Amino acid sequence: MTSIMPPFHLAFPVRDIDSTRAFYVDVLGCRVGRSAERWIDFDFYGHQISAHVSEELSDASTNAVDGDDVPVRHFGLVLTVEAWRALVARLEEAGVAFLIAPRVRFAGEPGEQHTAFVRDPSGNAIELKAFADPARIFASE
Repeated sequence: MTSIMPPFHLAFPVRDIDSTRAFYVDVLGCRVGRSAERWIDFDFYGHQISAHVSEELSDASTNAVDGDDVPVRHFGLVLTVEAWRALVARLEEAGVAFLIAPRVRFAGEPGEQHTAFVRDPSGNAIELKAFADPARIFASE
C-alpha cells in the first residue's frame, strides 16, 4: 500500500527502538529499512521515515481545526478512501486508541476529507487522511 503523494523523508524522535519497531511494523504495516542502535528507517507507505532515540519527545501544542484540537506537531499520510478505511480498521482491530476518532472533516467544502489521528508509543501524533476526490487535496474553492 502506498500514499497518493510523492515520496518524502521525515525524521522524528522516539523513546526506544523496540516499541517503535513493533508499532510501525505490526500495527501500521510498515517495512523496516536500515537501522542502528539509536535509529531505524521505515517504508511508511512509500515514504522514508527515520525514528531517532531522543530525550525530547513531544509538543503538546494544538490548534482548533473543524472542532478538533489537532496537534501542531504531527505527520501523516494521504491515502485513497479505500486504503484509509482499511488502515482505520487495522488500527481498531489492534486496539489502538484514537487521539481524534475517524470522521469526515470540512463536510461539503472543497477540502472535505476523512481523517483520524493516533499516537505512536513515543507520543508522536500521526494523521491519516483521504479525500473523496484526490484532485481536490489542495483545493480552496
